[in-house]
Parts: sequence; C-alpha cells; structure tokens
Amino acid sequence: MTAIPTALVSKPIRTLPGDFAVWLFILAELSVFALLFILYAVTRARFPEMFAEGQQNISIEAGLGNTLALLTSSYFVVFAQHALAKGQTRKTLIGLALAIASACVYLTIKGYEYQHIAALGFGLSSNDFYFFYFALTAFHMLHVILGMLVLLLLGIQVARKNYHARQMNEFESGACYWHMVDLLWLILFPLVYVLHP
Repeated sequence: MTAIPTALVSKPIRTLPGDFAVWLFILAELSVFALLFILYAVTRARFPEMFAEGQQNISIEAGLGNTLALLTSSYFVVFAQHALAKGQTRKTLIGLALAIASACVYLTIKGYEYQHIAALGFGLSSNDFYFFYFALTAFHMLHVILGMLVLLLLGIQVARKNYHARQMNEFESGACYWHMVDLLWLILFPLVYVLHP
C-alpha cells in the first residue's frame, strides 16, 4: 500500500474567530476611529503650540494606568476563552469577572482625569485640543462600557451552559470586540498623551 504524499493531505482551513458580521462591525468601528485620529493629527499639525500646551494639563500617568487596566482586562478575556475551550466554566466566569473589574479601574481613572481637567477650567469647547481630547476619549469610553456589557452577557450565557468547546462562536465574537477596544486605546494613548507636535 502506497503512502499518500503529505502535500496532498488536506489541512484544516483556518477561519476568523467569531461571526463574520461582527468583523464587519469591527472594521467599521476601526474606520471611524481612523478618521478621527487623522483629523486629530492634521489639526495638531496646524496648531502645534495649542496642542503642546494642552498636553501639559493631561496626566500621562493616568493614561498609563488606563493602558495597564485595559491590557489586564484583555488578558483575563483570553484567560476566560481558553478556560471555556477546556470546559472550565468556573474559571471562565472568574476570567470574565476580572476582565470587567479591570475595565472598572479604567472607568475610575478616566473619571478622575475628567474631574481634574474640569477643575483646571477646561472643557470640550475650550479649544481644538480639548475638543479632540474629550471627543476621542469619551467616544472610546462608550465603547469600553458597551464592551463591559458584552462581557457581562457572555458571562450570563456561560453560567447557563450555553457555550462549550464546540459552541464558542458568540463568545469569540464578544472577545474580538473587546480586543478591538483595547487596540484602539493602544493607538489613542500615545497619540493624545505621549507624542508631542
């Protein structure tokens, strides 16, 4: 009996995790943020002194804290997904709970930031820098809140035993959305907080 050449052995086709419709939604969201980032960069190039002055009033430490909180949250989402694939419901729920708790840290820090800047007398209409600062970070914060609701709904479905190793499509979709939120912050943080005109 002759052996079948390994080149002819069919290999499993790798597909994107989650639903294709969710990936289209993620692509649309990334496109919107990309446009906002470009507008920010163009406006900053036109008014470098205004943006440099504005950046002095925002806390890079708070921005770093937000970054660590979101990275930690994404780690716990990955932890939960791996646990679900192994059929470990309790660990999955713990991972999701810790991911949501880390996101709450982000929201707390963000609230402190807004309070601090408001106390300095700056708001959305102060100048172009503060308009973009508040618009970008608040728009992103809304996505964080939506992502937290998604993680909560995933947790409810896991607790009801609606997901398992062979039925993870919806869970993967929610996880991909959360990682998108994290990715957007990893672009927003250096762009608004760190890079100077």
